[in-house]
Amino acid sequence: MANYAKTNIGNEGRVELHEKLSLTGAEISINQLPAGASVPFVHSHKNNEEIYGILSGKGKAVIDNETIELTAGDWLRISPAAKRQFFASDISGITYICIQVKENSLEHFTAEDAVIG
Repeated sequence: MANYAKTNIGNEGRVELHEKLSLTGAEISINQLPAGASVPFVHSHKNNEEIYGILSGKGKAVIDNETIELTAGDWLRISPAAKRQFFASDISGITYICIQVKENSLEHFTAEDAVIG
């Protein structure tokens, strides 16, 4: 059994990677909304914070009734309890990655978690 997993995604509107990569510590999704579209619901989480990275396009997020403008290159972290919904702009679609992890679960990272050699 390999110590890695690889997948390739196409041009689907939403792809969740937890099954495709057998993820055990995070959920990652790639999302595309065409111009004028939105996620059709407001949601929050019980335990998981979400990190959003805007890969292309423009749009906005409404978080706890506050509108946040989004454009390619923006990154956003949202606490579990915050109510959120995402929208593409009327003239441009938006493509973003969403990383979902348990809040306050990170113990070691980068060099602290590395084993050299």
